Amino acid sequence: MKRTHLSMAIAVVFAMSASMAVAQDATDQNQGARKPAAGTVAAQRGNANASSTSNTTNDNATLRSVQQLSAVQVSADSLSLGGGLMSVQTAPKAVSTITRDAIVKAGPGSNFTQLIATIPGVNSTTDDVTGLSDGNYSIRGFQSNEIGVTVNGAPINDSGSYAVFASEYGDSENVGDITVLQGTPDLDMPDAGASGGHIAWATIDPSHKAGVDFTESYGSHDYHRTFLRLNTGDLGPVRSWISFSDNKADKWRGAGDLHIRKVDGKALWTIDDNNSISASLQYNRETRSQYRYLTKAQAKSDYFLDWDEAYKAKSADTNYYGLKNNLFSNYMFSLDGEFKLADSLRLSVVPYFQYGDGGTGGGSSFFAETTNTKQNQNENAHQDLNQDGQIVTGPNGKKALVYSFNRSTTYRPGILFKFNQDLGMDNSLEYGLWYERTRQYQSEPYSMANYMTGTPDNIWGDSDYVLYPDGQIQSAYNEFTKTTNEKVFVTDTWTPTDQWTFQLGAAYLHAEREGYAYEYPGNQGGFNPPAFGSNFDRNYHKVTPALGVKYQIDENNQLFYGVGETYRAPVNTAVSLNLVTGRPSNKPEQSWNNDLGWRFYNDVFSASAEIYRANFSNRTVSGFDQDTGESYSTQIGRVKQQGFDAEASIKFLEHFKLYGSYTYTQSKLESDFNAGDDGIYPTKGKTMINAPRNLGHLVLSYDNGPFWASLGASYHGSFYGDFMNTEKSGGYTTFNFSTGYHFNDFATWFRSPYVKVNLANITDRHALVYATNSATLASGTINGQKAFTTAPTYSLLEPRTFMVTIGASFF
Repeated sequence: MKRTHLSMAIAVVFAMSASMAVAQDATDQNQGARKPAAGTVAAQRGNANASSTSNTTNDNATLRSVQQLSAVQVSADSLSLGGGLMSVQTAPKAVSTITRDAIVKAGPGSNFTQLIATIPGVNSTTDDVTGLSDGNYSIRGFQSNEIGVTVNGAPINDSGSYAVFASEYGDSENVGDITVLQGTPDLDMPDAGASGGHIAWATIDPSHKAGVDFTESYGSHDYHRTFLRLNTGDLGPVRSWISFSDNKADKWRGAGDLHIRKVDGKALWTIDDNNSISASLQYNRETRSQYRYLTKAQAKSDYFLDWDEAYKAKSADTNYYGLKNNLFSNYMFSLDGEFKLADSLRLSVVPYFQYGDGGTGGGSSFFAETTNTKQNQNENAHQDLNQDGQIVTGPNGKKALVYSFNRSTTYRPGILFKFNQDLGMDNSLEYGLWYERTRQYQSEPYSMANYMTGTPDNIWGDSDYVLYPDGQIQSAYNEFTKTTNEKVFVTDTWTPTDQWTFQLGAAYLHAEREGYAYEYPGNQGGFNPPAFGSNFDRNYHKVTPALGVKYQIDENNQLFYGVGETYRAPVNTAVSLNLVTGRPSNKPEQSWNNDLGWRFYNDVFSASAEIYRANFSNRTVSGFDQDTGESYSTQIGRVKQQGFDAEASIKFLEHFKLYGSYTYTQSKLESDFNAGDDGIYPTKGKTMINAPRNLGHLVLSYDNGPFWASLGASYHGSFYGDFMNTEKSGGYTTFNFSTGYHFNDFATWFRSPYVKVNLANITDRHALVYATNSATLASGTINGQKAFTTAPTYSLLEPRTFMVTIGASFF
């Protein structure tokens, strides 16, 4: 490739990333996809770009290691890899990958939290198997907002809370593979909020052949899904695909439905064998009714209890399901430029831009009409709130219903670039920079709802506002956070012999959160205190080292040890709410994560096992401030998380494979919990909530020509719903079955037709699966004294469900 052409390509990537930042300031299962073969060694460094494979742990391999990998490369057919649930790994740390072989057999529309459920160390649950609900997950005791997540190399954790909303991203037909780093994220990951591990997934590369891929799915609870993908094939050096899906289902309990539309796309420009640029798009628009979380007693009394299905006129019933909405619209656009600058030097550039807007709806019955037209009084409005044709003060005026919408709007541009440089056959160096600047606006405005029907005038809550006399919108709060993340990193890999690999590196992260937070903005009186709040500006920085050592005993056996320090800057509300309540600012979360493991691979049996330990400091939890009536962020000083996990696969009787994984986790609080005005709770020695000690999975699969089938069993051990361990939910086992058949082509234009059936929870088990409200004390007293108690609430396991999918490729 000519040097001038390469320079122009690199300039295009940087110019597009710069335009994203300028725009930010101005706005204040089908064939043909190139993918890593299931069961092959983690992608060699030349192909290990983040937009083509999620497993980039070898992108800094030395030339010696690359030669070894080329010499011992093994195919999926020659290894026992659990039908895609397990992959060969070579990194000196804990890592697991789910390949496309397993992904295409999963339920239609499955999101990534469901697809990683069998990976050792992962505790994944969902209250809706359609993938239309976000689900919950943790890894080795670390909660989801303490784990970094990227798509095609771009981060998708919320910039403020670090939460991940899995339903917003991608269709399973477009997912190539998913990799989980259970212990320490790679230093080059664009993470500012990963105390624990990291999850990455990549979309499939475009096919060289043009055509249309189509699937149609039906199932329980009026489930219906349509997926359509257009493949352009090779158009000179460029090939692309774009897809659309429409996903909808009724809630399995209560009234309401879930509806999500997605558009995904990817284009790949292969400049030459050493240089390429890809572009990716993920778009989502969802309108979902919320599930009601239940207490243990409620679920025992009525497992199908949910929000009120009928609204009694003039009742101001805030539990009416029509007020409980979850609405969001977002898109993520990213590029991935891979360039060979010299024989010994490569450059990777990943710019991205994310936009998101939406939130959750609710109701308030505290608002009253008033004839006052001079003073801004919160929860009082000179408006006809109950639509009776008059505005009065008094008992009649107090009977009103308004709609609240907890909204977040985010503009997020960023760029990651890194260099990989060979310093000889036995030494390679990776170094680079990550930068992003996010603007996030958060508020909870109030708008009109119909007093007779309970229906909001506008479910998105962005019109028909309840106003103060001076025209301001009545809102519970207004917050703005500008978050700037700057990270530099370097990793050196040394392979002095064919057996030994050493990795040593460090990253420096600087995070700044600045903005403002105001509670009851514009309020001068009424039921709540006058407006209060302030501006804020906080800086956090830390150097985090990492070390990895691997010894290749022989061609089948590996030993490895990985250790690293992780760092999570406080969430934005830990800055803003602590400021307005006068509470001390939180310290960053930090953890030293250790893995010691063994791997074995051969033609019949493959296994990996690790023991791990994490010394975790400053775990973020919520406290309560009596003076302001606000929650704020506080911390549990120390948590020790340690255990054992393993996975194995065996191939037998030619067409059968058995996969199993097991996780034992001991997650202990080593400090008491100061909950502010709720008191100090003696939590030292207690077990972390949502941390079952035992998790296990078995999957028996059969694959013979056009027919395949699998039967899986999953066990989740008991777990606590409160920090004081006064309420425990029992363990449960579920069984799932999937099968499919691939037919011969019907015609040259009607190719690869297939049918797939997925059956979940076939024994119709009922269970509590995840505590949702982080309760401190469910019941009882503290040292004989009365203490504040809160009943934990839970998401529930969906009863038996089936889905049937038909699909084909055309033209």
